[in-house]
This record gives sequence, structure tokens and C-alpha cells, in this order.
Amino acid sequence: MKIFARKDEGDWTDLGGGNRRRILLHTDELMMVEFAFEDGGVGAPHSHPHVQASYVAQGRFEVTVGDRTDVLSAGDSFIVPSNVVHGVVALEAGRLVDSFTPHRADFLA
Repeated sequence: MKIFARKDEGDWTDLGGGNRRRILLHTDELMMVEFAFEDGGVGAPHSHPHVQASYVAQGRFEVTVGDRTDVLSAGDSFIVPSNVVHGVVALEAGRLVDSFTPHRADFLA
């Protein structure tokens, strides 16, 4: 099991629309993933059974979780309960660091 990750490790996966992701670390119980968005990039509304905690590492995002929407900036964070529809719009280029429990097996495929 990998315990430490360095800032330059991990391969980026192109998600289209200028968005990318890379898996930083994971176990069966927990996964940490970095997402990079270009200005105007969209994380389309979706849901999944995983609980998600997200940290805005850089930039500004309009974040919608369920029926609530807010603008978050670097240093802010949010929680997405299991199966709640959520999405983001990058108001400027930025990065999110998301943690999922349990891990996202679909990201490993």
C-alpha cells in the first residue's frame, strides 16, 4: 500500500473540455484525487454512492450540492453525501482535491 505521494507523481487522465484528473493515493476504504479545470470547465452534475469531501486548492468554483449552490475559492471545502447530485463550474482555472469513501473503483479501471 502506498502511504506517501509527491506533487509530481501520478498520471493525468484527460476528461475532455480542458479537465483532467489524477489519482494521488488510495486504499479500499479511501481515495484522494486531484482535478484540474480550465477557466469555464464543467464538472457535470452526477451522483455516486461514495461520500465525497472536496478542498478547493486553487481558483474559484460555483459548486452545487443537491439544491444548494455557492461560490467557493481556494481554501474552501465542501461535503457531498452519498447519492446526492452535485457538480461544479470553474469560474477561473483551478484545482480541486477530492476524497472518496470507499475508493472509486471506476477511476481505477
